[in-house]
This record gives sequence, C-alpha cells and structure tokens, in this order.
Amino acid sequence: MFRELINTNTLQDWTYALIAAGSFIAVLHVLRRIVLHRLARIAKQTDTAIDDFLVEVLSSTRIFLATIIGLYVGTHFLTLPTTLAKTVDRIFMVALFLQVGFWFARGLSFWLHHYFMQGDKEDEGSRRMSLSLLSFLGRVLIWILVLLLILDNLGINVTTLVASLGIGGIAVALAVQNILGDLFASLSIAIDKPFVIGDFIILGEEMGTVEHVGLKTTRIRSLGGEQIILSNNDLLQSRIRNYKRMQERRIVFAVGVTYDTPADKLEQIPKLIEQAVAQQDNARFDRAHFKGLGAFSLDFETVYYVRLPDYGVYMDVQQAINLQLVRSFAEQGIEFAFPTQTLHLNHSAIPGMPDAAAPPRVARPS
Repeated sequence: MFRELINTNTLQDWTYALIAAGSFIAVLHVLRRIVLHRLARIAKQTDTAIDDFLVEVLSSTRIFLATIIGLYVGTHFLTLPTTLAKTVDRIFMVALFLQVGFWFARGLSFWLHHYFMQGDKEDEGSRRMSLSLLSFLGRVLIWILVLLLILDNLGINVTTLVASLGIGGIAVALAVQNILGDLFASLSIAIDKPFVIGDFIILGEEMGTVEHVGLKTTRIRSLGGEQIILSNNDLLQSRIRNYKRMQERRIVFAVGVTYDTPADKLEQIPKLIEQAVAQQDNARFDRAHFKGLGAFSLDFETVYYVRLPDYGVYMDVQQAINLQLVRSFAEQGIEFAFPTQTLHLNHSAIPGMPDAAAPPRVARPS
C-alpha cells in the first residue's frame, strides 16, 4: 500500500501536499492566536460572559489536533489507495470528535463555574460542592458521547454495543447498586443542598462539621476531633439537623425559688428576668411565667431567643443572664431553692419528751 502511494504520486504532488499541510497548520495557529488576543481584549472591556465563554472555549483548541487536520488537508493533493483513504478519513474524524469534546468540556466547566460561583460568600461552600460534582458528571457524559461517536466512525456497530452494554449494565448495576445509590445521592446533595461544606449537622447520634462531600461518602469532623465517614445514601435516609442554617436559637430555662418567698416578691420575678434578658444585645425576650409548684421550689419558666446561631454566643448570653439574676435576687432578698426535706417528729411517741417540742428540723444536703 505504501509502495503504491509512492509510485502513484510525483515529487511535485508531495511538494504541494507538504506546502498545503504546513500552510494550513501555520495559518490555523496564527489565526487562533489573533482571535484569542482580540477576544481577550474585548472581554476585559465588557461585563458580559459571552466573550469570556468564547475565549475559554477557543483556548482549548489543541495544536496536535490542528496538525492532524492540516495533514488531512495535505492528503487531498495526493492520490491515495482506497484503504488508506478510508483510514485517513477516519483519523480525521477521530481528531475532529476529540476537538469537539475538548470544546464542550471546557465550555461546560466555564458555564458551571460562572453559574455557581456568583452569590454571597456564605454559600461558597455549597456552590463549590455543586460545581465539583456536576462538573465531573458532565465531563463523564461528554466523553462517553465522544467515545460512542468515535467507535461508530471506526465501523463498530454502536447500537449492538449499547444493547450489549445495557444487558450487562443491568447485571453490573445489581452488583454495585450500593455504589450507584451513593453516586445518585451525591448528585441529590449537590442539587437539593440539605447541607454544604462548613455546616454543623446532627445525624442521630453523630454530629460534627461537614468537611468533604464526595461521590460515595461524606466526611464530618466531630466535636471530639475524629473524622466520621458516612455513606451518602445512608445519610440522605436519616433525619438531618442543620444548625448552621438556624437563624435564631430558642432557649428555655427554669428558675426555682424557696416556698417562703412572699407573693409580692413572686410577682417581681418575671420582671427581673425580663430585665436580665433585655440587657443582652444578642437576646430577644419572649416570656417569663410562674410555671408551677415543684417538689421543693416555686418554679418559673423563661423563653428567649439568641439572635445568632453560634453556640458560644448562646453560652455567653446565658451566663450573663444568670449572673444578673443572682445579683437582682440578692438585692430583693429572694432565695434560690435547692433540694430540701422537712422531718416532722411525733414527740408524744418519745418517752420523756414534753408536749411543747422544738420546731421541726430541716435536713439539708451537705
């Protein structure tokens, strides 16, 4: 075949072919640089994303693929055997499909990055997670289509291949259904966003800050410092408590005073509690009531809201409220209750004990 190629083409034919191939490669390379330079300069002067998109796509043009196309142009100046002509055509189509795949992959990455990376910095973790997952799945689909087009161009019956893969794919899917479940669960996490990287979540007995969301597992850092790795599929089947998205933290706490507290003092306690809560910048008072009669105390229940979700802020606010209540109760002569027991002695049952006995003793815990 190569001897026939050499014998059927003169030196002049080879010269024309090399000149055509070299010229086409040079022109294509220069044209690519000029167009990219012009588009890049225009992109800096405009706010639209179209010119940026074109710059990103054209920059993915591969030089070696342009070289193959240039050689293909040069072969038109030669007389090729039928078999070699078909081979050259197929190589040209493979190169063209690969270049189109690079264009689509780069364009998809640019569009996803432009779409997901716009917004507040608070959602940056969510956007990066969605970007990485969707970008990976999109590139996989693009190159699968490119591969099928290349195989079809090489003369392989793609329909039969896809049917065979479909039958075998069912068996493979049954064997790796857990992995596929985790894969689709990761896609669901990227789209629905029940949590993002940096969120503090609770799943049953597990709790921690989300560090990484992968195709199969999600990793969270617990309060104890260890890393907890959870399956994406199992994770979505659980009830997730996302504390990072909590706008306000509702707090309920109780205060007990002694039974010998006068009624007028009891009426003042809700106001004292309200004043203690109102003095905190990050707290919003809701209610305070004389809830009931406890076993050893008169119980008051208070509800207020911390305006920030951070747990440390809540503890600072609660500590300040407690200290203020201790001061206010001391000024008003109100005593906090503590567990006590009153022992009543039957003095008549004790020999030698007079009827007028001493008052009952109060046993207090040490």
